[in-house]
Amino acid sequence: MNICVIPARGGSKRIPRKNINFFLGKPIIAYSIEEAIKSKLFDKVIVSTDDEEIAKVAREYGAETPFVRPKEISDDFTGTSDVVKHAINWLIGKGIVYEYVCCIYATAPFLQEKYLKQGFKALEKNKVSFSFSVTSFAFPIQRAIKIKDDRVSMFYPENFTARSQDLEEAYHDAGQFYWGKAQAFLDDEMIFSDKSIPVVLPRYLVQDIDTLEDWHKAELMYKVQNQ
Repeated sequence: MNICVIPARGGSKRIPRKNINFFLGKPIIAYSIEEAIKSKLFDKVIVSTDDEEIAKVAREYGAETPFVRPKEISDDFTGTSDVVKHAINWLIGKGIVYEYVCCIYATAPFLQEKYLKQGFKALEKNKVSFSFSVTSFAFPIQRAIKIKDDRVSMFYPENFTARSQDLEEAYHDAGQFYWGKAQAFLDDEMIFSDKSIPVVLPRYLVQDIDTLEDWHKAELMYKVQNQ
């Protein structure tokens, strides 16, 4: 049995009411809920929230909100794993046990069911604890620079003359979904480790949405891909 947990607290600051803010005509959380349901991978799609308005929107788009997320895990400092663990333990308390859990972020309008399915298959067939979405950096991180007092320096000066094609490709968390064994979440296993399998997404399907500038960029990207 599989469960999907979508964290969506009400206290976003940089983009007020971010999780239910309208993204091209509907609340952004609706994209995550609808894609999760469409995939038919889950017995339940649960939104973990401390906010009744978010809960109402989540239910309108087909998710369940069986509990109110406690205040102690609804602040700026609570990690995603703590939210997922709370949901798993709440269900266990009701006598409901799931083997696999997928955490999907509420602000992931580029989420596609084929990658969700790929992640689940990778987790199910291999002796690993997690699988999650990643994408490649557009520029070699080995040639990154830093700025201090209006001056620049390289993080890795030894790579100043290196050709980009000669440097190892680097990847980062795509911030869409995290499949895991329920017990791995409960045991606080490290997600970014050799116990995880990456699901590589093309860069055009990845956009962090932390600021209004990010939001507008994501809308433009989505329009181009879905026109």
